[in-house]
Amino acid sequence: MCQNAPDAAETPESPSRRAFGRVVAAGAAFAALAALAACTPEGDTPAPASGTGVPTGSPSPTAPPSTGSPAAAPTTADAGPGPAASASASSPAASSPAAAAPGRQYSLTDPASPWVVVNKHRPLSPEAFVPADLVQPAVRLAASREAALLNSTTAAAARRMFDDAAAAGVVLVLASGYRSFATQSATYNSYVDSRGRAEADTASARPGHSEHQTGWAFDVGDGGGACSFQPCFAEQPAAVWAKANAHRFGFVVRYPWMFHEITGYYYEPWHLRYVGIEAAADMRSRGVATLEEYFGLEPAPAYL
Repeated sequence: MCQNAPDAAETPESPSRRAFGRVVAAGAAFAALAALAACTPEGDTPAPASGTGVPTGSPSPTAPPSTGSPAAAPTTADAGPGPAASASASSPAASSPAAAAPGRQYSLTDPASPWVVVNKHRPLSPEAFVPADLVQPAVRLAASREAALLNSTTAAAARRMFDDAAAAGVVLVLASGYRSFATQSATYNSYVDSRGRAEADTASARPGHSEHQTGWAFDVGDGGGACSFQPCFAEQPAAVWAKANAHRFGFVVRYPWMFHEITGYYYEPWHLRYVGIEAAADMRSRGVATLEEYFGLEPAPAYL
């Protein structure tokens, strides 16, 4: 549900991930859950999160590109900003799976870092952050204006991934990319006005709590246009291919099946998040499903 807000083509009333989340929360989604279970590979079961990560270091926007991989305590961006920084062995993040992986380290708090963790406990700082390098990726688009933008690192990785999918006969579409703080505010407030704050929190991220605002995340659609932002998207060729291959380009499915008590959002097979090739591959090889677990952070099922 980092698809926290609809873009220009999506309204608060449209069928979306948020609608699915509300259905599940209301106890009326057994049929939808069964359908998703049928198309979800075994092994996507929740595991306990560990500890509370404490990031160290701060990224530099002028540092040269790199291929980030998780290690102890992070500092900056894969193929993006920032120098590496080391962490003390006693750091809470040192007990996370990321602590055992070799490679550079990146910030968990700087929104210019590919490892920034944004959830219901961890707002962006600054809350009105705007990526300095927004570009329109050279991919097939189903979005316009700001929703067609990504940061430059994510855009380049997305282009490579879309091209590889096309070579395999699968058409991926960028359905929703960047969302500004102002867009998120307007969207969230429209939910509050129409449904009340409690239900709005199940349907739309609060301003400053959206991964889309970082430029590191986007929603993918299928070239056939079927099941956009609906549970049945998990069965579409785009979702099946992305789940099996996205890690090769540095992406993870940020809100996996049955991990909502950790991530705060129900299954979103369309929502991809860039974390770098080494980190994404390491998460997959270790069977770690969420960034919260990977970085040793507490679950964030609801706002504090």
